[in-house]
Order: sequence, then C-alpha cells, then structure tokens
Amino acid sequence: MFGRQTLATRYWTSSFNLTDADVEYLFSVMLEEEKPLSRDELVRLVVEHRVRSEEEEWRRRLSEGELFQPRAHYEIGQKLVFPALDFALGEVVGTRPGSNPEHGEFTVIQVEFEGGVRREFASDLQTPHVLNRESDGQSVQEILEPIDIDVIVAEHGDNVWEQIRERLEQVEDIAYAAGQWFLKSLLPTLNEGHINLAEALLDMHGGGPLAAADMLPVLELPKEINPTLQEFALNYVLYHDSRFDEVGPAGLVRWYLRRLEPEQVRNTPPHLVYDPIPYARDLLSPEALALEAEIADEHSPLPAPETVPDEVTLALIYPHRRSGTLPLNAALSAMFPTAYEADRVLITFVDGKTGDEYEGWVVRKGRYVYGLDRFYRTHKLPIGAFVRVIRMDDPDRFVIDFEGYRPRTEWVRLVVPENGRITYQNHKRSIGAAYDDLMVLGADDLDAVDAIRDVMRAQSRGLIDIIRQLLPELARLTPQMAVHAKTLYSAVNVVRRCPPGPILAALEAQPEFEHVGGLYWRLAGQG
Repeated sequence: MFGRQTLATRYWTSSFNLTDADVEYLFSVMLEEEKPLSRDELVRLVVEHRVRSEEEEWRRRLSEGELFQPRAHYEIGQKLVFPALDFALGEVVGTRPGSNPEHGEFTVIQVEFEGGVRREFASDLQTPHVLNRESDGQSVQEILEPIDIDVIVAEHGDNVWEQIRERLEQVEDIAYAAGQWFLKSLLPTLNEGHINLAEALLDMHGGGPLAAADMLPVLELPKEINPTLQEFALNYVLYHDSRFDEVGPAGLVRWYLRRLEPEQVRNTPPHLVYDPIPYARDLLSPEALALEAEIADEHSPLPAPETVPDEVTLALIYPHRRSGTLPLNAALSAMFPTAYEADRVLITFVDGKTGDEYEGWVVRKGRYVYGLDRFYRTHKLPIGAFVRVIRMDDPDRFVIDFEGYRPRTEWVRLVVPENGRITYQNHKRSIGAAYDDLMVLGADDLDAVDAIRDVMRAQSRGLIDIIRQLLPELARLTPQMAVHAKTLYSAVNVVRRCPPGPILAALEAQPEFEHVGGLYWRLAGQG
C-alpha cells in the first residue's frame, strides 16, 4: 500500500483551501437531492469529494502508464507511473547496465518527466525493494492505502467547516435556517399570507411549540413540492421574522410566538440581574476556591465538566427560589440542551415526586432556567433546599426532584424587614426537604424584603456596605458570634445578586472583617 495526500495532517490543516470545485460540488448535491444540508453533512461531502478526486486523478494516471516496480524490466518508450513521486508520469528514454555488490547486476533506466526533467531508476533488480508489490494489479484500491472518512472528519472537520462556513456566508443564493443550508433559488415561495397563517396557528396553541411539519398542512403548499424543502422554506422565513422564536433543542426545530413567551423568559427576572463586581481573585485562598466550586454559582468562573453529568444537585438561593428558576451554572449548562442559534430552549420538567410536568425555559444569555415556581411552592421548598436535576432519555425532558421527608419543626434564620433594614431572627419552621444548614433562610413578608432590596439597589449600596450591615445581624444568632462565608453568601443574595468570589475577596481585603478560623468571619472587635 502506498501513502496518499489526503491521509496527511498538513493536507487538511495548513495546506487545505476550499476550492470553487468543492463549492460547486456541494451545490450540485443540493440540486440533485433537493435536500438542505447540515454542518456535518457539508463537511463529510467535502472530505469525500477530495478523497474521491484524489482517487480519480491516480486512476487517470494509472491508465496512461504502468506502475513502476524496481524488479520489473522496461524498454525505451514505455510510460511509467511513480507512486513515490506523487504518481508522476514519465517515459523511459534510455537504459544502461548497472552493478552493485549488494544487489548484483541490474538495469538503470533513464526517465523523462513533464518539463524535460530526467531521473534514473534501478530496474531488473533481483533483491527485495520497498516499491515492489506482491501483486501486479493496478487498481486504485489495490495500490493505495485505504481511508476512513470518519477519522478525517473527526480530526479535521472543524478546520474544513470554518472554510465552508466563510464561503457560504459570501454566497447570496444561500439560505440558512436551524443548522441547515440550501439554495434560495430552489426554495418554494411563501408569502405574507402563509406567515400570518403560521402565526394564527401558534396563537391557537398558546404560543407553541410547533414544528414546521405541524403547520404545513394548514399552509397548503403545492403537493408536488418536496416536503423536505417545504419544511426548510418555512423554517427559513420564520427564522427571519421577529414574531417567531426557535426554541427547540439542537436537532429539533420548534417554533413559539415571541409575544406569548413568559415575561421572565423574554427579560431576566430582576432578582437574577447581576451587575459584575470587579475583585482580585488572587485574594481567594484554596479553601475559598473550594467553597466557590461547591456553591457552583452561575456567575463564578468555573470550568465546564469533562463529561456531561447525568445528575446535578444544588442548594437554592433566594433569587432563584423567588424567581422560580435554576442557575445555569457550568454543570447544568452542559446538561441542558442547546439550540442552533436561539437564546431560549423550551424543555419539560417532570416532578420526581408527583409525575406532574412543568414547562421550562433554558435562557442561556441570562444564565438561568425558568419555570419552577409551581414546583417550589407545591413542595414548600425553603431557601437552601437541595434540588436535584436528572437527565432523561429524551433530550428535552428532565426530572426535577429533592430529598423529602416527613415535615418537622426546625430552627431557621428568618429574614425580617425592620425600619427599612434587613434583620435576621431565629424562628421555628416546618420543613420537609433536605437543605444546607449554612444556607437555609426563611422569609414571610417577601414584598417587604423586595422593597428594601429595591431601595438599596436605587441607592447603589456597595457590596462592602451590605456585608458590614449583615455580618453583625447574622453573627448574633450564633454562640460563636461568627458567620460562615456560605451563610453570608446566601444572605447577601437576598438584597443583591452576587456570586461568592467578590464576597470572599471583600472579606479578605477589608481589615474591618476579621477571620476567626475556617471560613468563619465577624466584624473586627465584635464578639
């Protein structure tokens, strides 16, 4: 077997350039098959086209001459193909005797290549040589090293795709929708009447979601048009109309009326809005960094998991419990589905206790998942409760669950608004769910709590000022007169959305905050 260019890494990296012939081939496939093509399909087609073109070129050369082998005898005028020279074609123009103690007697042939270049090669060689073949067959399959298209696509597909994408974006006649490309000139025409019918149909279904295939029967396009092209054409026009939102997970195109999406999906709930706070991460100790990783706040700079988790457990903080949301942290971001282009993806939560289903919305730009207020209220989950999310076989369905037990009365920190300030008191509450005792909080008058929060936000109260106010309030509830950093994180987030990093850095940077061991803190001089 002889090597080939398309097996070389450099062929698909530094040497690869998408050609007009590659693009014309892609367009011919679209035309012949009347099928929109995905990224993976486009990449594979280009790779297959290059491999096939290489084989066809070698087949053409082999048809013009005999494959050179050092053991064979050649006469003047014979045309030979040299695999070691990239299958260059040459003609024998001279011969002479050759002799070498290692090889004995043989013949030296002089070969002339294109451009008049002449080289000499050994023939009639009796000793073994790497260029000799066991068989005299000259088919491409017999001669060339086999290629696994899947391996090339896996190793070099990204580089090939970048060049395909750049070229397609420059072609005026290319239409894109939901991860697929096709020629605009071959699409059926959909007018404003068709689009209005689609809007009315979605309206009748509460906004959605519906696939294009669900709406096409109502649009009554000509039956002779390929159904696949009808579906792509509808996806294309809806994709470019601001009334419609594509909310299906990648691979499942689903449409929703944007105006009928929940307000908390179209706009980030106020409790979740984080105004980034600059801080020095080098102030965080290994213990503090470990706590940050444990909390797994969606605004913490944590790495994505190496593999997609099947299950994620987290403790609720006030902003998410109040908004009926989950944080889209690194682990959940990897677990929940993405879309081709859309910021919002519609999913289904299945209650692990009752089997009830809840409509959920993955809002990647806002870093949250909306739709769990009824779940939280039904099970009376407190701030600090552990919530578990479990993947199901369907890519857009997830179990939402918690560790429940027979409700029992326990002491918890209660948020108590008092004279325009947030104070804390220990109160008994009935709880029937496992929780993090360092983060658990209760709140009876939510409107009063939010009113104080709004005032503090309007006054642009800084993080250090908030910590200065909350530390003594929380410390007086403990015998040690000290507050764990995790408790402080939970309390700060009642009045200002903030990940643990800035809080931990502020504790380290300000001398008025005294470290008393572990991750416990108090105001200097307190205690």
